[in-house]
Amino acid sequence: MVGSGKIDLKDTIVVVSGLPRSGTSMMMSMLEAGGLPLLKDGIRQADDENPKGYYEFERVKKLREGDVDWLPEARGKGVKIISYLLLSLPKTYAYRVIFVQRKLPEIIASQRKMLIHRGEDPDKVSEEELSNILKNHLSQVDTWMEDQPNIERLDIDYNRMIQDPQADILRIHSFLGGLFDMGKMAQVIDPNLYRQRK
Repeated sequence: MVGSGKIDLKDTIVVVSGLPRSGTSMMMSMLEAGGLPLLKDGIRQADDENPKGYYEFERVKKLREGDVDWLPEARGKGVKIISYLLLSLPKTYAYRVIFVQRKLPEIIASQRKMLIHRGEDPDKVSEEELSNILKNHLSQVDTWMEDQPNIERLDIDYNRMIQDPQADILRIHSFLGGLFDMGKMAQVIDPNLYRQRK
């Protein structure tokens, strides 16, 4: 649910989330260009799949193990947390979640391509089975987030934003308090990186 009124982000953690390969790295890049400080460490380097970088903070991956001591450092900043880890966020903080959504066939194609580059078997799970798994997971995440009073959520359609970014940039601008350089955010969007089109 999108909040309204004046927003002070100093005690709020801005979370960029979504399925892997849904456009979360691009969203982090947009927020950084717009003026939001990010929590990232640069451990995961840019590669052919994400030539502009992953914008990750390694300790996020240990949320399920209970590693939450870094969360105070994230207040007033943006941090990328994939959808599988959202359910491990403690209720003791306020979060504004920008949830990036993308057509599932494109996500699956992009994930399979990444597996091939890693030398892994992309056919271990069929596309139909993987699609059902992802749909069920997203449904679980939706249900969980609706029950969290400390979370405000903004959904962004990656496919739509690539084609016509201005409306969504304005929504993000409003969602985070209207303190961003929308022109610089728009400059980040590179249609040439939209490679898995379905």
